[in-house]
Order: sequence, then structure tokens, then C-alpha cells
Amino acid sequence: MNAEPNLIGPRIRQLRERREYTLETLAQQSGCSAEMIAALEAGELVPSLTPLLRLARGLGVRLGTLLDDQSQDGPAVVRKGAAGAAIHFSGNDPARTRSTLDFHSLAPHKAARNLEPFLIDVHPASGDVALNEHEGEEFIFVLAGRIEIRYGKDVYQLDAGDSIYYESAVPHHVHALGGDAQILAVVYAPA
Repeated sequence: MNAEPNLIGPRIRQLRERREYTLETLAQQSGCSAEMIAALEAGELVPSLTPLLRLARGLGVRLGTLLDDQSQDGPAVVRKGAAGAAIHFSGNDPARTRSTLDFHSLAPHKAARNLEPFLIDVHPASGDVALNEHEGEEFIFVLAGRIEIRYGKDVYQLDAGDSIYYESAVPHHVHALGGDAQILAVVYAPA
């Protein structure tokens, strides 16, 4: 497992307990298993984006609220090199024990946001990859390296300078090809 702590688990537990939800209640509200939620809260799993979107919906919060523990009105400014701690996702690790997508929020603490902009370090896939889907839309701009996006039955390979915009409800997967890559991603997930 990645040596850096994943801060998502304690935040899920905090929001769940604040609403006085049991693990089973949140599982029912989100469509995620109680076992997976408990493992996420304990830091035993590195989450993928799809269950986090479902958990945010089950908790009645936006994804940004789940990812941040504070919010502010007004613009969110992030200076070069100050994107903050990475949020680790297990995008292409079926065992969900390592981070393959390291998300750096570009709008930390921005209240009531509808878009989630991220700088993402993308690592190559290992083994079979599972496609995920969730409500919303995604825009990706490749900053460095090469990525592959599996989108439904189609496969797109993008190099630095290329971009793609797609509906997230179509099963999809993003991974790097031939080494690490970096992308700018803007995710819209309806509340």
C-alpha cells in the first residue's frame, strides 16, 4: 500500500457519524457494501472514484465536500507547486491496495462547487482493468506522457497536448502508457 496516508477514510467516517448513519445505512444509501465502507474508513483500501461519488451522494454531499474538510466562499486560488496533498485512488488496481491515480485538488475548500478540477499523476495499468461509470461528465487534458482511455468499446490514446471530453455514465477507465503521465481533469458530478 502507498506509504502516504489516505485522508478519505476519516472524512467518510466523520460525515457518516455526523448524520448518525450506521455502516449499513450508508451502504443502503450509496449502493456500496458495508464491508467496503468499513475498509475505506480504516484505510485498508485505496478508493476508486466511482464508489466515492456514490458515497458522496449517499451522504447527501458533493464530491468536493467529501474530499475537503473545510469550505470557503469566493475564488479558490492554487499557486504553482502548491496543489496540496494527493488524494490516492486505486483506478487500475483490482485489489485496491495501491494508488494508481494521485489526485491533487485545484479547488480545495471552494464552497458549493459543481466542477472538480484536479491535477492527476497517472500510473500505468497492471493486469486487467475494470471499467467504471458514474453520473456526470469529464474533461481531460494531457500535460505530460501518454494515456489510454477505454470508453465503452472504444479505446483512445492521447499524448501531451491532446484532450477528451466524455459522458461519465459510459463505462470508462484511464491509465498511463509506457510510464507515468500527468493530466488536468475536470469532473462534473451532479449532486
